[in-house]
Amino acid sequence: MTDTLSAPGRRWPWSRRTRLGLDLGLAIPLFLLETAWLVLDWIYGFGLEVWAAQGDRARIDAAGLAHIERVRTLLIVVLGLAALAGVFRARWTVIAHLLVALLAGGALTAAQQEWDHSHSPSPGCVRYSANC
Repeated sequence: MTDTLSAPGRRWPWSRRTRLGLDLGLAIPLFLLETAWLVLDWIYGFGLEVWAAQGDRARIDAAGLAHIERVRTLLIVVLGLAALAGVFRARWTVIAHLLVALLAGGALTAAQQEWDHSHSPSPGCVRYSANC
């Protein structure tokens, strides 16, 4: 009788955990990069644009909306990377991305609340055409 070699099993990404060294090697730099991007965008992308506007309300509003959109994009990308890391069973990378997602979600919530607060009519104003 002949012995037939069994076909090598297909290795799916979720079949085994990612090695700890590789996992931490991806988690730490990505966490630092994403957090630094969020902080630097808040300071330089939004803060300097508001400073450069020097009271021009239209430019300040445009900078605020652009900042909200950039943070929303970062949040979507981070959650997508967390899902991808989850498929590869990279536990620490998932945790790092979820922490950045919480940070970006908080920053997005704060920016949207500030936007809503600065653009809501005063409580005494009943008509929009009253210029109040």
